[in-house]
Amino acid sequence: MPSNKQTIGLTEPVTLKGSKSSVRCLARIDTGAVRSSMDVSLASELGLGPVIYTKLIKSANGSSVRPVVHGQLVLAKRKMEGTFTLTDRSHLRFKVLIGQNILIDNGFLIDPDKKMTVKTEDEK
Repeated sequence: MPSNKQTIGLTEPVTLKGSKSSVRCLARIDTGAVRSSMDVSLASELGLGPVIYTKLIKSANGSSVRPVVHGQLVLAKRKMEGTFTLTDRSHLRFKVLIGQNILIDNGFLIDPDKKMTVKTEDEK
């Protein structure tokens, strides 16, 4: 395994940064998702935007056109940038989903056995 690859688990704490604030939360790591996704209210709280384009997203729930924004994040102590589609994730446990667009571009490997060791404030 090349030294620039970093192993992460199926859930990881991330820090998201926007023009209004930064938020630390748990993110779901999803190798089956081509694109990363974020709850629209979280993106608003962070001050992400403007929308840079829209994208047709196909999922198990059907197809929808979603806005895409650029964001900054810290994952596994690595600072990076990426794009996120915006959708209502209020009914889901994880407000952020990290997909292939961020995982591949930043050299992450996924180990389902790796357990998260850092807890967010919500979990303490």
